[in-house]
Amino acid sequence: MPRLPIPTLKNLSEKYLASCKPLLNEEEYERTAAVVEEFVAPEGFGTVLQSRLEAYGEKQKNSWLEDIWLNKAYLEWREPSLINVNWWCQFVDHPSHPKELLRKPPPKGVLTTFQIQRAAGLISNMLNFKDLVDTQRLPAEYMKVKGEQIPLDMNQYKSQFGASRLPGNPDTIRTVWPSQAKHVVVLTKNQIYKVDVLRANGSRVPLKELERLLYAVGEDSLQSTREPAIGILTAGHRDTWNEAHQQLESISEVNKDNLDIINDSLFAVCLDDFSLSKNLDISHRQIFHNNDANNRWFDKAMQLIVGSNGRAGVNGEHTPADAVIPGKIFDHILASEPAVDPSDAEGAGLPAPQKLKWKVNDEIKALMKQAQGTASALIEDTESCLLQTDIYGSRYIKEVAKASPDAYVQLAVQLAWRRYPKLAGEELNGPTAVYESASTRAFLHGRTETGRSMTKDTWAFVESFDNDNVLYDDKRALFRSAIASQGGYMKEATFGRGIDRHMMGLKAMIRSPEETSKATLFTDPANLKSMWFKLSTSNMSPGRYFYGGFGPVVPDGYGINYAIDVDNLKFSISSKKSAPTTSSFTFRDSLERALKDMMILFPKRSEVWGMGWKEDRARESKEKAYLGIMKGLSDEYVAKKEGIQKKYAPAQTKVKTETSEDK
Repeated sequence: MPRLPIPTLKNLSEKYLASCKPLLNEEEYERTAAVVEEFVAPEGFGTVLQSRLEAYGEKQKNSWLEDIWLNKAYLEWREPSLINVNWWCQFVDHPSHPKELLRKPPPKGVLTTFQIQRAAGLISNMLNFKDLVDTQRLPAEYMKVKGEQIPLDMNQYKSQFGASRLPGNPDTIRTVWPSQAKHVVVLTKNQIYKVDVLRANGSRVPLKELERLLYAVGEDSLQSTREPAIGILTAGHRDTWNEAHQQLESISEVNKDNLDIINDSLFAVCLDDFSLSKNLDISHRQIFHNNDANNRWFDKAMQLIVGSNGRAGVNGEHTPADAVIPGKIFDHILASEPAVDPSDAEGAGLPAPQKLKWKVNDEIKALMKQAQGTASALIEDTESCLLQTDIYGSRYIKEVAKASPDAYVQLAVQLAWRRYPKLAGEELNGPTAVYESASTRAFLHGRTETGRSMTKDTWAFVESFDNDNVLYDDKRALFRSAIASQGGYMKEATFGRGIDRHMMGLKAMIRSPEETSKATLFTDPANLKSMWFKLSTSNMSPGRYFYGGFGPVVPDGYGINYAIDVDNLKFSISSKKSAPTTSSFTFRDSLERALKDMMILFPKRSEVWGMGWKEDRARESKEKAYLGIMKGLSDEYVAKKEGIQKKYAPAQTKVKTETSEDK
């Protein structure tokens, strides 16, 4: 893989000023332009920092950005990882999900048979995926650009199983590949268990054996002495957790061993003894934060969560990988539901689950209480909701609107932002900085770059949309310019020519407070304004198997995750209740209206697809459902056939040989 290039100061100057243009008035822009000119001049301080960054990059094994990004974006962060760093995904319901479990959730305090069965199946499917990664049989991924297939870096897949964030100041991230661990940790009722899911030699076991172990955990959690809810410490302020972590290790070797068991585990499995409403607007909160942050270990790269009604999802720590990586894992494990026994599964006999017992003192108890208070306040201040609409999807956007689906949705989000306060009888919003995640996996150990999706062209379109004095032909022309502008920046960012990671790298080269004052690009008020992303967005298309989401990145902004499938769109929206200018639910209404209103610019669907397009879509959907059922049956048959052949083929061969000799 090629190494991520360090962009030029000229690239920084041009893109930075262009991104600031719609955010500043004329006087502010002129001042910022002068600051930038001085900073990037041959004798400017930016040139000094650029030289240092280039020298630093030459010494790095994989990428000039890798360690800077991990530390500055994640590990030096001291606020709670809960909501601020961690992402969430709620899965689609199981193909054979009992409807009564969704209509009437089980009473609180119990684990259900279907919950155990689904958890065991998900664990087994996760192990299937781990095996693909460990043996490097995971198919390579490519990005198509102008007919050319560009390979993508696969390294992040190696950073998911057995990965944990460790408290410190700064924190550290522990990743290992291939992970040699044979266990997961299972949490239920705030109790933590070590549960082996692989044999000592790494071989697999049947689903029934995993179910037996999970049943044993549930039974023990009802009978054994309650241990302190240590997991809540991972939801608090990082300094609180760091202090408690040091205390735990210092007062008992058992505590230290327990922490190693958790950190080394392949992933966490959280079996909740309750379920929230079947309404997705409510049920996703069980995956996002669980309403009280209990029964979780927020430092694990992946914690699989299964409620008592069988609803499931994952809460993940963001440091080791970007959202698209676990998204691919979930596509794989959910497409394989219902799970079947591994072809090489051997009989029962894994060790009984081991409950982790803790020794705590009054100081640790006080820190736990403090962490619970911090987490509860953060959760209480977070508002989130979902939007799913089948009004259209990528098919309509490509074939009727003739546009990039991603750019189209970005314009809809910006239009919703522009209109939002008017819904409450206030003035229209002005332009704001917009963050969109752009993948840089075309480079060695590439992660992300910021796509600054608010441009002068996107804002010109948004401002014109509700202006009756602008002709529709002119609005369509502005739409085309906006689509090209947003798409152009995203392409530049994807190929390592963004500016935000570059600025982060330059900042990291500053050696003293005196030098900070010389780095005028970063002290100029426009710098903060251009990075105050009130709209922080991420595209997880097509999102057929899950909803995903994250928290807002600024107090008066929104965290917006979206997925564009062929004929539908999904969004999750989060914000702070304490911000008087935001409301996730009202923004959702504005966004839904914007998506519908934008259709007025384009031909009717019947003009493009013909009069019978609705019937065609219904028939296509029905055929797709039948094909899905047939594929599931076929996959199950193949899996069972392989297992039977492996188990009995040697014996059959022996019998045939003996018969031949007898004859």
